Amino acid sequence: MMLFYRVPGFLLVAFGAALWGTDALFRLDLVFDNTGLAFELPTAVVVFWEHVILAVLTLPLVVRFIRRKPQLSRPDILALLVVGVGSSALATMLFTQAFTYGNPTTPLLLQKLQPVVAILGAQVLLSERLLPRFGIYFLSAVGGAYLISFSDPTNVGIDEYMPALYAIGAASLWGLGTVLGRRLTAKIAPSDLTGLRFAIGLVGAGVFVVLKGEASSAASIGAGDIAQVLLLALIPGLAALTIYYQGLARTPASAATLAELAFPLTAIFVNWWAFQRTPDGSQWIGIAILATTIVVMGMKSHGKTDGLGVKAPMSLAGQQRR
Repeated sequence: MMLFYRVPGFLLVAFGAALWGTDALFRLDLVFDNTGLAFELPTAVVVFWEHVILAVLTLPLVVRFIRRKPQLSRPDILALLVVGVGSSALATMLFTQAFTYGNPTTPLLLQKLQPVVAILGAQVLLSERLLPRFGIYFLSAVGGAYLISFSDPTNVGIDEYMPALYAIGAASLWGLGTVLGRRLTAKIAPSDLTGLRFAIGLVGAGVFVVLKGEASSAASIGAGDIAQVLLLALIPGLAALTIYYQGLARTPASAATLAELAFPLTAIFVNWWAFQRTPDGSQWIGIAILATTIVVMGMKSHGKTDGLGVKAPMSLAGQQRR
C-alpha cells in the first residue's frame, strides 16, 4: 500500500470512483450475448452474488481486524452498518430500481443531490468548514456532471413520484456513506474498512434477496452469469473501493464527494467506446469542465486541506502509515 501514499488522496478517490464508471461493461455485456446481467438477473441477485465474492476475497482482512480487538463505540458500529448495508447494498438496489420506470432522467438528475448530502453531513458530523474557493469547485464539478448526464440539459424534468423517491434514497445513502466512511478511517485502516463493508453488505444483500422473494433465483444462477459477476466484483467493486478508501482516509469528505464525480466522467466514455453513444456538444463541455476541476483540485490537494477549500478538524488517517 506504500505506493498509494505517493498519490494525493483526492486523486485516489477520483480514480476509485472512475472505476465505478466501468460498471456498464459488465452489466451490459458485449461478449456473451449482448444482453448482460442487467437483463438476465434481478438486481438484488446481482448485488448479493457480488457481495458473496467480495466478502470471500476480503475475509482475511476482516479476520485480521477482529483479532486486533478494536475498540469501537456504538456510533462507530452504527456507522459501519449504514456504510455496509445502506451505502453498499441498499443504495445500489434503490438506484437501479429507479431506472425500471422507463425514464432515466429522474434518477440521473436526483443523483446529483449526493454531493449536497455529503457536504451537509460533513459539516454536521465531522465539523468540516468550507472556504470560499470550495464554492467554485462545487459549482464547476456539479455543473460539469450535470451537463455530462443529459444530452439536452435545457429539457430536464422529474416526471414520476416513485423513481424520484428511489433516486433520492440512493443519493442520500451514498452521500452519507462518504461522510461516515471518512469518520471510520480515523479508527479503521482503509483496507480493513473495505473488507468490513463487503462483509456487512453481504448480510444486508442476503436479507434483501429473501424479502424480495428472489432466493431461488440467487440459488440457480448460471456459470456464465457468475463469470460476469466476478468481473463486476473485481474491477468496479474490489479494486475501486480499495483505492477509494485509501484516498478517503486522506481527504475531507466535502472534497471527496466532488472527486466521486469522476464516476459519470468515466461512464460517458464507456458508453462512447463500448456502446457507440457519442456525447453531444453540451456533454463535451461538461467533460472539459469536470475533468479540469478534478485536475485542479488534485494539484491543490498536496499538503494542507485548505487547497481543497475545506477546513477539516479531524486528523487525516493517511498521515499514519498503517
